[in-house]
Amino acid sequence: MTELYFDLAVAGAAFLAGVIGALIGLGGGVIITPVLVLWFDIDIRYAMGAALTSVIATSSGAAAAYLRDGISNMRVGLFLSMATTVGAVAGAMAAMVLDAAVLSVIFGGALLVTVVLSLRKQKDLSGAAAASDPLAVKLRLPDALPTPAGPEPYAVHGVIPGFLLMIVAGVLSGLLGIGSGAFKVVAMDQVMRIPFKVTTATSNFMIGVTAAASVGIYLKRGYLDPNLVASVALGVLAGAFLGARLLPVAPVKILRIIFLTAVSVIGVQMIARGFHFNF
Repeated sequence: MTELYFDLAVAGAAFLAGVIGALIGLGGGVIITPVLVLWFDIDIRYAMGAALTSVIATSSGAAAAYLRDGISNMRVGLFLSMATTVGAVAGAMAAMVLDAAVLSVIFGGALLVTVVLSLRKQKDLSGAAAASDPLAVKLRLPDALPTPAGPEPYAVHGVIPGFLLMIVAGVLSGLLGIGSGAFKVVAMDQVMRIPFKVTTATSNFMIGVTAAASVGIYLKRGYLDPNLVASVALGVLAGAFLGARLLPVAPVKILRIIFLTAVSVIGVQMIARGFHFNF
């Protein structure tokens, strides 16, 4: 396989990952890493470094749109980003010393957990009338969600538990080279009881910040290959743009079932690959 053909094949795979990730709502990073490892036989650390850069590229565009529309909660995002960035740096440093087989097993397990989290019922708590936690009020985290009828105030709960869960999400992001958006959404949606629309928008903003915090570790250790990074980032970015355009007309429910089934299979394959290396 020539270098040009290899780069085009990687870009094509990244493009498909971006399209599917945008349609399903998980992002392309969680897809492209196992694809690079299982299909292209790329070292998992190089794959994770390339995936992190694609996460930064795709989340930046989406975050800008959500901020413009007033859906993202900047105070919540910046506050929780302190936890995710600390976790991301710790996770990236751990990724540098852990065996590739161990990383493969952890990644496979994270994929299976992501599938479980993605199957949960989503509850929109925009109408929650309970008062916010005192700490949330002191940090000025409660805000209002723009609606056709005007701004609708919402409360913020579970600040400390949500913050601690964000550290875990950051560790997974840095350790595995993913945005860990599913874990961030669970923390804000289920624990902090923030409206789901605000949760997804704020998560998009945080994903880029979290990935940027850990990608420097991969760069310093030499796990960012310029050709691979360019192919993956451009492919995922273009695919995410197309996926966003197709979202209104695509049969998302059917695609979601097919995709989550495929991710489950890939997760099992990653775990099997890791144990094969060990044994």
